[in-house]
Amino acid sequence: MMTDPIADMLTRIRNAVSVERPTVEMPISKVKRGVAEVLKREGYIWDWAEIEDQPISQLRIELKYGPSGEKVIRKIKRISKPGRRVYSRSKDLRPVLDGLGISIVSTSSGVMSDREARQKQIGGEVLCEVY
Repeated sequence: MMTDPIADMLTRIRNAVSVERPTVEMPISKVKRGVAEVLKREGYIWDWAEIEDQPISQLRIELKYGPSGEKVIRKIKRISKPGRRVYSRSKDLRPVLDGLGISIVSTSSGVMSDREARQKQIGGEVLCEVY
């Protein structure tokens, strides 16, 4: 039984990037779909797709690498965990690495990056940091 599906998603991405795989697959959920969309909008992955499988649909993420093979995702870290949830107001969301990274925030308006949350003045649960 998996107790933290978001941590599982981030670990799969982290492991795939470390061995330079082009894609990674995992079971899909609404929050994972939102995290993948934020990663695509912010330029950390090429694309994502929903693969219809039995019994559970899969989320396939196409990972992004630089022109000479450098990793775009250097570090991906879970912030809010099942045992310790971390919530933040919009004005308390600080830029990651002075704006070189992002925080992914789950808000009442969906999953978005910290930049979008500050712009819309919406707080929420800080899921992870990517840089």
